[in-house]
Amino acid sequence: MKALQYAEKNVATVADLPIPQIGDGEVLVAARSVGVCHSDIDLLEGRYIIPFQYPLIPGHEWSGEVVQIGKDVTAFAPGDRVVGECVIGPDHFGFSISGAAAEFFVARPEWLHRLPDELSYTMGALVEPFSVAYYALVRAGGADASDTVLVLGAGPVGLAVTAAAAAMGAVVVVVEPSDERREAALKLGAHHVTHPDDVEALLEKVTAGRGADLVVEVSGRPEVMARALELAAFQGRISYVGIDVGREAPAKLGLIQSKELRITGAIGSPGVWPETLRFLANSKLDLTPLVTQRFALENALEALEAAHHPQTTIKAHIELNAALPA
Repeated sequence: MKALQYAEKNVATVADLPIPQIGDGEVLVAARSVGVCHSDIDLLEGRYIIPFQYPLIPGHEWSGEVVQIGKDVTAFAPGDRVVGECVIGPDHFGFSISGAAAEFFVARPEWLHRLPDELSYTMGALVEPFSVAYYALVRAGGADASDTVLVLGAGPVGLAVTAAAAAMGAVVVVVEPSDERREAALKLGAHHVTHPDDVEALLEKVTAGRGADLVVEVSGRPEVMARALELAAFQGRISYVGIDVGREAPAKLGLIQSKELRITGAIGSPGVWPETLRFLANSKLDLTPLVTQRFALENALEALEAAHHPQTTIKAHIELNAALPA
């Protein structure tokens, strides 16, 4: 089979590898769509939040088809369309253990969820980033038509927050310096978009001076994280999703008390995948505008290169259609 493999730091190849063998309690999955995340770039460059070793196969945003099951597997059968979680106890699928950027890969049934009939394989590969956005909103207490939700940053997760909050009925305002990403936010349900320089004036108009009921910080930039305190309404909520480790910015921490703010942090999407899949199936959300480039596995190195350029790429997908040899 062919697979995108990180042979060593900064060395990626499309390699010919044996089709993996499954154990009695395992499942063999044929990948159908695999998203390239910025963390895949970090991994190639030698950075990740838990230990890992080369060589490895990346790919933690994926959808696929079960093609073989071990004798002890009863929950799935060949032909099932599936997606899978990537945080598995101490291991991270696609990071500390090899992932889905291959024609075939091994998974365990407890990681997997059936992909609803309403969702395409492309949508399936967007479930993981969308689940991060959905979890952040759930952790913050949700949103409804009474809320103005301010999204700071329109990367893939910020755009997923936009789509989820709009589907929940909130008025969504997206703050993003990129013209292209502001346009993408409008396609995904944003009611208003603005450049960071103009956010105060727009928020004053949209909320009649109240401020945002929920601020979702997705940029991970310390100065933006600090600014979230100033943009939230009295008794407003702030959800921190964007990640930064080690950098600093001055912040008006007194606003936490004087505004009686409720602040949550969210990382990953533990425990919400079934709800996420039901939400996507029932809401009929179309997240496919997030996918701006598509590549065959043979051109996976081009997909990695595209992901290096967030100005022109929101999400690159690798698309596959391999079948097991007879």
